[in-house]
Amino acid sequence: QVQLVESGGGVVQAGGSLRLSCEASGSIFMINRMGWYRQAPGKQRELVATITSGGSVGGRTNYADSVKGRFTISKTTTRITNTIFLQMNNLEPEDTAVYYCNYHYGSLDYWGRGTQVTVSS
Repeated sequence: QVQLVESGGGVVQAGGSLRLSCEASGSIFMINRMGWYRQAPGKQRELVATITSGGSVGGRTNYADSVKGRFTISKTTTRITNTIFLQMNNLEPEDTAVYYCNYHYGSLDYWGRGTQVTVSS
């Protein structure tokens, strides 16, 4: 089992910034992919950004086109935890959603409970 603990959501005005964090612990494989997805009301969950850990592709990032240049994903790794961060700058009302942390390894997917991000215009 992998436990994911998210933090950092909130309410911000358009043009502002927020930083999300997600700590993964438990049965973590050193080679994995973690990331952020979001779901707005009435819409499907969508990719925001992912980052890989370990092996020859460690540190590789991927972003949705809508957040490129505004959001940055990063990570820190210890022996027992992996923590990812999402720095969100120049936020827009369209970024309003519940943001979910994801841990992926092979056929395994774990999800956090989600954290609300609300951007007012």
